[in-house]
Amino acid sequence: MTRIQLRDLVYARSGDKGDVSNIAVIAKEKRYYPLLLKYLTAERVKAFFAEMVKGDVERYEVHTLEAMNFVLRNSLGGGATRSLRIDFTGKTMCQAILRIELEIDKADLHLMH
Repeated sequence: MTRIQLRDLVYARSGDKGDVSNIAVIAKEKRYYPLLLKYLTAERVKAFFAEMVKGDVERYEVHTLEAMNFVLRNSLGGGATRSLRIDFTGKTMCQAILRIELEIDKADLHLMH
């Protein structure tokens, strides 16, 4: 297994609506997208944000942009008008997701080339 930090593979942007946060990740290079499809799952994102995300995490794939959008439900402590969290709008969640380390099977490293 080889460990690769997500920030080396993607750009990210996040936003919110009520108690739902969304995080878009866009592959920096087209060749990284197959790795993202295989290893950056909704379950992996949910596990990473386990303390914050109380609801489901859904992944939507945007193949034409080599991107994904993750929707994190019940993730903002009630939303902007109800939360006591420092980042109650989820604007910094895109910076947090970049800290995920993916464990890539060495047999899949060919997907990066």
